[in-house]
Amino acid sequence: MPINIPKTLPARALLEKENIFIMDDERAVTQDIRPLNILILNLMPDKQTTEGHILRLLGNTPLQLNITFLKTATYQPKHTSKSHMENFYQTFDEVKDKKFDGLIITGAPIEHLQFEEVSYWEEMVTIMNWAEKNITSTLHICWGAQAALYHHFGIDKFPLKEKCSGIFRHRIYNSTNIELLRGFDDEFIAPHSRYTNVSEEAIHEHPELMLLASSQEAGPFLMISKDGRHIMATGHLEYETDTLKQEYERDLDRGLTVRIPAHYFPDNNPDEQPLNRWRSHAHLLFSNWLNYYVYQATPFEWH
Repeated sequence: MPINIPKTLPARALLEKENIFIMDDERAVTQDIRPLNILILNLMPDKQTTEGHILRLLGNTPLQLNITFLKTATYQPKHTSKSHMENFYQTFDEVKDKKFDGLIITGAPIEHLQFEEVSYWEEMVTIMNWAEKNITSTLHICWGAQAALYHHFGIDKFPLKEKCSGIFRHRIYNSTNIELLRGFDDEFIAPHSRYTNVSEEAIHEHPELMLLASSQEAGPFLMISKDGRHIMATGHLEYETDTLKQEYERDLDRGLTVRIPAHYFPDNNPDEQPLNRWRSHAHLLFSNWLNYYVYQATPFEWH
């Protein structure tokens, strides 16, 4: 949340230089406060687990949020009960006449398919186009990030020789006046779990995009459109401590040939309990997005 200080306070210039969020009385008195309306398009197979991952991070801010879960009408999930979906999820037709302050589009384990081959791709395109006029800012995660890069910016994904799974170090590329990175260390750790990647060069060359963080091993991680309306994270900062372990054991049970998640288990031993070394940056990413790109940018009343 912002610090409200006088315009003439000498420390103001120092704080602004350090990218600290400050506000003066003139701006503070014009702010109206209301609950934020957040829409979550949950495309992950285990809906309830993903709900917990995301809500845990959204709930760790002083902002009051109204959450609506969105499902695709063109695909019925196989790993979540029909009653759960009917009780807690809405279709696009049920929300399309409303305005939302923020939208989260999750990942989905369908990277092996071309975007147009995905059964609900046309519905995805409809939702992403609708969001341009009805959402203040959208946070895209993993496959959702690749879908946004492809649809909005024409950057396609490409297959990897083997699954990118593990905990990887990332360096900050652009931090000056980028509110999304406030509080981030110059180097931070984040989980990845996918079979595809995107070109770092294509992101650098795109006039509407900024690459904020990347990993030498895992590639581009965090990108933002220059208008702040699209934030894309190719990894999974929302993952819990044992999520990669569960995915690894699931892949083995399916008979897949997969490597042990990189830099994840102590001594690279799957029998050891992994440590969570990304939790603080997960909270930073979600709180910064909510505060600077949703709360500070959304209108008090939509027209």
